[in-house]
Amino acid sequence: MTDSLMRSGIGMTSQRTRQRLVQRLQEEGVMNERVLAAIGNTPRHLFIDEALSHRAYEDTALPIGHNQTISQPLIVAHMSELLLATGPLDKVLEIGTGSGYQTAILAQLVNRVFSVERIQPLQDKAKERLQSLKLRNIVFRWGDGWEGWNALAPYNGIIVTAAALEVPKALLDQLAVGGRLVMPVGDSHSQQLYLITRQEQGFKQQILGNVRFVPLLNGTIR
Repeated sequence: MTDSLMRSGIGMTSQRTRQRLVQRLQEEGVMNERVLAAIGNTPRHLFIDEALSHRAYEDTALPIGHNQTISQPLIVAHMSELLLATGPLDKVLEIGTGSGYQTAILAQLVNRVFSVERIQPLQDKAKERLQSLKLRNIVFRWGDGWEGWNALAPYNGIIVTAAALEVPKALLDQLAVGGRLVMPVGDSHSQQLYLITRQEQGFKQQILGNVRFVPLLNGTIR
């Protein structure tokens, strides 16, 4: 863990405040110690506008502009925990860099993170934040999340932070055998969190409960 991650924040953004968030996540059933440590050591206030920094360690989603949100910490922790359930991972593809907060958590948990974002200004800001935290195992791509990142496939894990009516075929194709894909599936009224594992023959699918995410849209925005 980098010193800068540990030192960042005072007052409402202090390490003690982060630990209270970790305790709430434990009470909600998050068990993976590495995930909890990453949450506790990551200054979430750096990933949102300064005007909302006093709410950074609430267990809630918050706006980050461009009709996007930074995910609720419980969801970030839960999705990360699902990815790591079978052990350490080498390559993880993230669809939806957003603020970079989920990216920062993943970067502390896996060897390499490949993050795709369709909205260039969001990804540019995320890059600056993650570089300032000296997280150097992340590679970024500005592009359409529906397409994934085929040039660097296959991936041991894929995490999608926006909801679609179905799992994009391109992402299934880019998942390694034994790999796990976590993403919300549904429309604006009803979404469920899916865990899909690629097997030697086909895919195993599990539905893990109701969630609420912004939609996974096609195309790119400069």
